[in-house]
Amino acid sequence: MITSKTQLVGLFGHPVAHSQSPLMHNAAFAEKGLDYVYTSFDVAPERLPEAVAGIRALGIKGVNVTIPHKVAIMPLLDEVDPLAARIGAVNTVVNRDGYLIGYNTDGLGYVRSLVEKTGISLEQQTVTMLGAGGAARAVAFTLAERGVREIRILNRSRERATLLAEHVGTIVPTVVLNPAEGAEAIADASLLINTTSIGMHPHVEEMPVQEEWLHANLIVSDLIYNPLETRLLKAAAAKGAQIHSGIGMFVNQGALAFELWTGEDAPTETMREVVLQQLGK
Repeated sequence: MITSKTQLVGLFGHPVAHSQSPLMHNAAFAEKGLDYVYTSFDVAPERLPEAVAGIRALGIKGVNVTIPHKVAIMPLLDEVDPLAARIGAVNTVVNRDGYLIGYNTDGLGYVRSLVEKTGISLEQQTVTMLGAGGAARAVAFTLAERGVREIRILNRSRERATLLAEHVGTIVPTVVLNPAEGAEAIADASLLINTTSIGMHPHVEEMPVQEEWLHANLIVSDLIYNPLETRLLKAAAAKGAQIHSGIGMFVNQGALAFELWTGEDAPTETMREVVLQQLGK
């Protein structure tokens, strides 16, 4: 039951109707017995400054931030966490008595999920990453800070990939390769990460790389979680590679936001089960 003491959190995006976040977070609050409610706010880009002012005015405890606001919200906040500043995007805002702090839990959520699922030792990994967008930035910076050996970026836009490589390259060796060099980039890699939308529902038959480039010495990770097992992951498993689905990143980035808002450990398994049920699995 909502009362005058109920804490409100939510999601700023455009559109937001498809999001699994309200279901996931409200199940987590119920599991922990917390008087919180999570809802979605469809915020048009031109209304974002007003929406951020509304966080302060209404005493909203915090929000998640998704497309297209992750970059635009940054100058509207009072403080941006150093990792989020390096990534250049915010996906979680915490309201501390009217003082708004921006964080990015995407990369940390991804790494937490990857390590839990695969038992991987990040320091030994040669990473080939497909894509250079917002998700790629979060993953690349977090992996770099965790000390991977090398990051190779394959992206259709060389300009965007080069910009990312210049920034990440200050932490670990990072190179940009053309998509045509994909076979070479994957041949001696140990971790392949798809950060693009290629293979996402409804285009489930698409693959971001050639099937013959995959091999048994890879861990293949796909940030897509609908479907849970993309064609890329199915092909990788058939080659004997270890696979990692995007559901873990989605759940763990949400769990980290939950912990920032509430100061309590998130019931990660409950959050995962709710999303899996919603996806029909």
